[in-house]
Amino acid sequence: MVDLAVTLCGIPLTNPVIPASGTFGFGYEFAEWYDINCLGSISVKGTTRNPRFGNPTPRIAECPAGLLNAVGLQNPGAEQVIAEELPRLKKYFSKKIMANVSGFSVEEYVETCAMLAEQEQVGWLELNISCPNVHGGGMAFGTDPAAAGRVTAAVRAVTKKPLLVKLSPNVTDITEIARACEAAGADGLSLINTLQGMRIDCKTKKPILANGTGGLSGPAVFPVAVRMVYQVYEAVKIPLVGMGGVSSAADVIEMMLAGATAVEVGAANLVNPCACRDIIRDLPAAMRRFGISRLEDCIGGAH
Repeated sequence: MVDLAVTLCGIPLTNPVIPASGTFGFGYEFAEWYDINCLGSISVKGTTRNPRFGNPTPRIAECPAGLLNAVGLQNPGAEQVIAEELPRLKKYFSKKIMANVSGFSVEEYVETCAMLAEQEQVGWLELNISCPNVHGGGMAFGTDPAAAGRVTAAVRAVTKKPLLVKLSPNVTDITEIARACEAAGADGLSLINTLQGMRIDCKTKKPILANGTGGLSGPAVFPVAVRMVYQVYEAVKIPLVGMGGVSSAADVIEMMLAGATAVEVGAANLVNPCACRDIIRDLPAAMRRFGISRLEDCIGGAH
């Protein structure tokens, strides 16, 4: 008998597998495919204070071993998420969720986080300071240690709920940003967000994405994500949520050996709607194959 349970920032999870924000909607959409209560948690679609239509189309471009997206934080805004999306999700999912929050100013982050933190369903706040697909916000906070620290401290002041900060890989030294967030009061860190990339149409001789650039996700980024989780684990003392190209039970174990307490699955959900369910189903066999009886014991095992 193997034990899949982990604890993230004081909140127990039946297993470490969490669909990543932006790849799983608000969760209830996937309930027609399987019982989503098998998931450890859900990081729901990134939410901003006001509704956002997102970037112009085309927003998606395929590439070998992954895809580029420039959706641009399309969402109905915090008020509608609280009034409609979260109550609908509660009909299908009984566990605590992660509220993923984006913004264009410190004040917007603070206001949106304060609103969502009041919701009983919300276990963690996941502060997205690393979205590469919007102009004037998101990644602007995540590439500068001082700015990352300011927004983390400001949100920390308005909630006692566990605060995870989602980090950008598009930096010279991700450990510098990680330490700044930890010092400012983050309870944990999520990493990595997408890497900036571009595809060009050889016929039109123009970028395929209307935004020009987009975020690269999928198996292509997995080795980069493992490396960064490994580095950040050695730089901070707070728990990590690892993500970036995870698509199998073995990937989950590898990410946890690098230092992750929990693991988010992103692009794989877009290829196979049942990806998270299948990974959870396959975890016990993978654990037995690698001689692991208690999953929590392998966190940071590669160090």
